[in-house]
Amino acid sequence: MPGPRQQEGRGMLFHMIQGGPKPVAPFSHAVEVDGWVFVTGQMPDTPAAPGILPAGIEAQTRNCMANLATVLNGIGLGLEHVAMVRIYLTHFQEDYAAMNAVYRTFWPEGRLPARTCIGTTGLAYDARIEIDMVARRGTA
Repeated sequence: MPGPRQQEGRGMLFHMIQGGPKPVAPFSHAVEVDGWVFVTGQMPDTPAAPGILPAGIEAQTRNCMANLATVLNGIGLGLEHVAMVRIYLTHFQEDYAAMNAVYRTFWPEGRLPARTCIGTTGLAYDARIEIDMVARRGTA
């Protein structure tokens, strides 16, 4: 995969990953400052099919995590660098358990990031889920 496009300003790097998820709004895929990397919430579509969502929370969770991994990998990081995750669900009661079952498969035993999970009334593309992350260089 080609490297990220970077813009620098005020000690921050603004990353856009070539071939990464298509932004649904004006934002960078990730912003980095002092080794901390703030990854924008990713939707459950794919770079190959922007705006098209799979059915069900399990598939949407997997797509969000794949998009986040694409962004992290594009700047030389991986899920092992993640310190914090925020998850937004539009059908909280209905999807929480199934989302957790899929989410858990991305982390080794004993290495779960801090996390917040929030119920919300709506997301872009009428998605059921959006996930963002905070990572740190040098923590693997």
